[in-house]
Amino acid sequence: MEETASAKTATVNGIELYFETWGRGEPLLLLHGMGGCAQDWRYAGRELLAREYQLIAVDARGHGHSTNLGGTLTHRQCALDVRALLDQLGIRRCRAIGMSMGGNTLLHVATQEPERLEAMVIVSATPYFPEQARAIMRTISPDDRPAEEWRAMRERHVHGDAQIRALFEAQRDLAGSVDDVSFTPPQLARVTARTLVVHGDRDPLYPVELGVELYRSIPHAALWVVPNAGHGPVFLEAAEPFARTALAFLRE
Repeated sequence: MEETASAKTATVNGIELYFETWGRGEPLLLLHGMGGCAQDWRYAGRELLAREYQLIAVDARGHGHSTNLGGTLTHRQCALDVRALLDQLGIRRCRAIGMSMGGNTLLHVATQEPERLEAMVIVSATPYFPEQARAIMRTISPDDRPAEEWRAMRERHVHGDAQIRALFEAQRDLAGSVDDVSFTPPQLARVTARTLVVHGDRDPLYPVELGVELYRSIPHAALWVVPNAGHGPVFLEAAEPFARTALAFLRE
């Protein structure tokens, strides 16, 4: 039977940041994607990861149980929140896994404060938003989402429909963002963490070439291109191979 989570909340940067801990051992930070929550990791090998690490799975600001009264939702701000949380927990240096928005957040942490991360796995991250991603983002609106999507979002985000509308609108607003996710090779060269770049070769948002660009720009990087996989190449049936691969890399 899977171990029960320890759920906690920390006050950082004017918000209440919710996180769950699982397992024992050295800390392993888990950051979900845009519109997701900490519970997503149950579909990405959480049980296997918790056998070797104490998982710290965070609800990003405005997601899940976390608040976002000021409305600011950027990857750069999420990185500041993560760093403040680690400070409160007394964690000076750790390993981390980030999915999409979580991976982009880790790129901010790793370039803002390189010594903070010993190793990281970034899944479906990107150095910048290509036009094909911006075109998809522009189509996102809370007013035309199907009922089943609203039901799924209500199960994950507990602060009501206004919170969910804000998340849909934040995804749409990314289409016009030019400086939040804009990592140049010189910036990425500052990363000191051993980095595993994981990318699906059928990602509709960020083509695999962008994963290769991250791999080539980040020192001490490895690349795993997942065949026939889209933007979420680590969930459900892919969870066990992902968790075992991530653990083997983090263990080195």
